[in-house]
Amino acid sequence: MSKLMGYSWPGNVRELENVIERAVILTTGNVLAFDATWLVPEGEGGVDLDAVHEGTLEEVERRHILQVLDKVEWRIAGRGGAAERLGLKPSTLRSRMEKLGVKRGLAREG
Repeated sequence: MSKLMGYSWPGNVRELENVIERAVILTTGNVLAFDATWLVPEGEGGVDLDAVHEGTLEEVERRHILQVLDKVEWRIAGRGGAAERLGLKPSTLRSRMEKLGVKRGLAREG
């Protein structure tokens, strides 16, 4: 919280919104988490938040689910599975995967 409050926010409200949205999408537990490197202005080694958020929320969510599935070798349920890492019930993850068209073998597609 102190890093967020101490940051100068050169992008103003839009930059704050992007950081909060990214944290909501990427947080896997019950406590909202963010990476302090997101606060480094572009051109100084930071992340271009506009590039991270390219596409719709569904596209960003789909990419994130695919990345997590790839990391856990497509294990959905159980200890260390994708559902646990995403903070979801396995049935909820399966439902989202179906809605988003996430199928095994698509993780490497753009």
